[in-house]
Amino acid sequence: MSKRFPTSEARNAFLREPRLAILMYQGKRPSPTGIPVWFDWDGHALRMFAGADSAKIKHLHENPNASVLVTNHIGEPEGWVAFDGTIEISDFEDEDWQQLIDRVAPRYWDLSREPYGQEIKNWRASPQMFSSLIMIPDSVRSGA
Repeated sequence: MSKRFPTSEARNAFLREPRLAILMYQGKRPSPTGIPVWFDWDGHALRMFAGADSAKIKHLHENPNASVLVTNHIGEPEGWVAFDGTIEISDFEDEDWQQLIDRVAPRYWDLSREPYGQEIKNWRASPQMFSSLIMIPDSVRSGA
């Protein structure tokens, strides 16, 4: 644990807030690739999703080792949590997709706003367009 997160509960409270995570994986370039992702952490598994036909899915199939970094907001005391491990990629079962999107979408978008609400409605109707990314971390690090 760190000064910012002296307990697992303090760390998990930080992770329950709406924050973007940066998924870092080995793509086709020599240096790692980092992209922002929505995430859900239940204290055991980190759940994310990506377009089923996206380049990141192709690269993660080739090398599933990754890190996911979640940081503080500007103006908030410094703090970060990093997850390291292997990502399991699978198709979504309809119920799992509905539950995940229902948990994460309202954290990131105001669904009462027409373009966002409609987009999530379209996503909910098309789980086959997305791949499930699940990491049960080998390590969870935090700092600041």
